[in-house]
Amino acid sequence: MNYLVTALYIAAFALFILGLSGLTGPKTAVRGNLIAAAGMGLAVVATLIKVRDTATVNWVLIVVGLVLGVVLGVPPAKKTKMTAMPQLVALFNGVGGGTVALIAWAEFIETDGFGHFTPDQSPTVALVVGSLFAAIIGSVSFWGSLVAYLKLQESIPKNVEKALVRSAKVFQTSNVVLLLGAIATAAYIGLHAGTGNPLWLIVVVLVLAGIMGLFVVFPIGGADMPVVISLLNALTGLSAAAAGLALNNTAMIVAGMIVGASGSILTNLMAVAMNRSIPAIVFGSFGAGGDTAAVAGGEQGTAKSTSAADAAIQMAYANQVIVVPGYGLAVAQAQHAVKDMAAILESKGVEVKYAIHPVAGRMPGHMNVLLAEADVAYDAMKEMDDVNGEFSRTDVTLVIGANDVTNPAARNDPSSPIHGMPILNVDESKSVIVLKRSMSSGYAGIENPLFFLNHTSMLFGDAKKSVGEVIEELKAL
Repeated sequence: MNYLVTALYIAAFALFILGLSGLTGPKTAVRGNLIAAAGMGLAVVATLIKVRDTATVNWVLIVVGLVLGVVLGVPPAKKTKMTAMPQLVALFNGVGGGTVALIAWAEFIETDGFGHFTPDQSPTVALVVGSLFAAIIGSVSFWGSLVAYLKLQESIPKNVEKALVRSAKVFQTSNVVLLLGAIATAAYIGLHAGTGNPLWLIVVVLVLAGIMGLFVVFPIGGADMPVVISLLNALTGLSAAAAGLALNNTAMIVAGMIVGASGSILTNLMAVAMNRSIPAIVFGSFGAGGDTAAVAGGEQGTAKSTSAADAAIQMAYANQVIVVPGYGLAVAQAQHAVKDMAAILESKGVEVKYAIHPVAGRMPGHMNVLLAEADVAYDAMKEMDDVNGEFSRTDVTLVIGANDVTNPAARNDPSSPIHGMPILNVDESKSVIVLKRSMSSGYAGIENPLFFLNHTSMLFGDAKKSVGEVIEELKAL
């Protein structure tokens, strides 16, 4: 039976890697996700076979846990709108970190504070170090992910969130004390392994790490939240791998390392896409939620409004139109309307492309999934590096709810907090039409000079409604 378990684990790991490779492109992402899920299912089966003869296994609890997981996990995954997918990812990731922290706590209790060990829990060093590492990182990930969820869900009042961002230095100093306290307590526990430790010591570790998780994410603004989610996901993976060492569970070790490695790579890629280092994001965030209003007619000049009729005329007689989707498109669920508009333009001989910024929306791939949901061809979706050279040859660029990723200050203004962040070169188009509800700023909380350029016009209103009006005008031409 041990050979069977090993074979099933190897097959599961192969499916994990194959599934992950499928996530590198939108055409194969769905299949890759299903393959990885099948691998996890196989790993669960292998683990259940492995523990079938263990005297302490309570099958009733295992079945209850599996049923609860399905009941609590499937409905939100099926019903959550794509606009809320980032916070669902944050919540699910937090649950993973919390589970790992609970496993570490359970191991501490089961061994009477690491006072005695059973043969299947050897080597001692792996159990103690793995459990303590999992306790700290898992707790940080759980509580940090909960804050990320609340921020993305906009459940934290704006004035409170701004106050938290302004208090960044206080939180950072506190985090140093909390981290040192958690490490010192964990070290004390480890040094007294074999003689037993009181229960309150592991509680201290979990509490200190949990408070640190809260304090790490509290001051980080909305502009950096996608990177934070990815970082917390990587931490959850590493904590799961550590718990796997403690439990001598190969599946947890491999799956945790895959999640940790891929999450770390993704975090770095996103940081590069924003031209910000990971320490700068964690210790010097910007953007408190994006409600700081830009003033039409201020230092930048006066923003010009346009109508659906004018926008339709400009696009109908263009050779090429580039659509730049942002979070405003996602909120308005305007992807289907945009696809219908593009179909009409293409019937008139206009070439339509979609420019996707790496951090458009609130997580990587957010815009790709939304557009694919509306049957937009994958070939029409262009990544930033591939499409930036096209803007200077584009007659009309239609920006729908995107803000910071189109802000030319990132390229032209050294004093801007987003200076150096790679952006879509929308301002190089012959004409720019921006669809927004208002002149409010994006997550970075700064004004966008694009809105005040001579060749830019603003079409105010809900994105779906505005695109619908443009469609009616196009039909009338």
